[in-house]
Amino acid sequence: MNPDKYRVKPGGSVNLSDWDTNDDGDLSKDEGRTLTDELQIGLADWQERLNAEGRQSLLIVLQARDAGGKDGTVKHVMGAFNPNGVQVSNFKVPTEEERGHDFLWRVHQRVPRAGQIGVFNRSHYEDVLVTRVHSMIDDSTADRRLSHIRHFESLLTDGGTRILKFYLHVSKDEQKARLQDRLDDPAKHWKFNPADLTERAKWDEYTSAYQDALTTSTESAPWYVIPADRKWFRNLLISQIILDTLQGMHPQFPKATFDPKEIEIE
Repeated sequence: MNPDKYRVKPGGSVNLSDWDTNDDGDLSKDEGRTLTDELQIGLADWQERLNAEGRQSLLIVLQARDAGGKDGTVKHVMGAFNPNGVQVSNFKVPTEEERGHDFLWRVHQRVPRAGQIGVFNRSHYEDVLVTRVHSMIDDSTADRRLSHIRHFESLLTDGGTRILKFYLHVSKDEQKARLQDRLDDPAKHWKFNPADLTERAKWDEYTSAYQDALTTSTESAPWYVIPADRKWFRNLLISQIILDTLQGMHPQFPKATFDPKEIEIE
């Protein structure tokens, strides 16, 4: 499995039809789950190193259509991490206070501090997706915001924060099946929002908006288009990319400021 296959190259346009939502990496479901379990051990180890070192941070951005699997990813992938070193943020409709500032004001406050992993379950990209699809902003404003986002992410990387951005790419048929499952199962009724159907009706508009948002992929803040029809493969691929990134950051346990051999515990 080559994660670079799913990485959006910097520059140029993006066409989501180039990525298969049902990709399985030529693996079986059992193989994928076994590999994911193995990766979870590595994720826990490298997160501990990151936290102990306290010099770098990692920001993970999750974006998807409704029922695309953001919550499932947090549960099944980020569940490997020690909760003390992770902060999950969900950006919903801005409050009156937040609307009184620039659109990135509320986001900057949730960026992970050194030694931490931050997870954005929906993110600053909502301000160039929902707002654009519902004509709250025009194309010119969207373009300016995308430029601001590039500079904002560059500021974060300059300060020691690595950024991974995942678009969970789910098909229209699979989304329909998942929404129907929420209607059929009383235990999942709380997950269903009739407004999701309004958003589903704007499928093409969201496709266009996402394709523009994905052009913000850079070497230091890449986007990955994650096939999301198969939940197990989604979890496997994201786990592998995060582990590769943490290993590339190479955080180290700090050296002791004392000689352990000279300490005697009575």
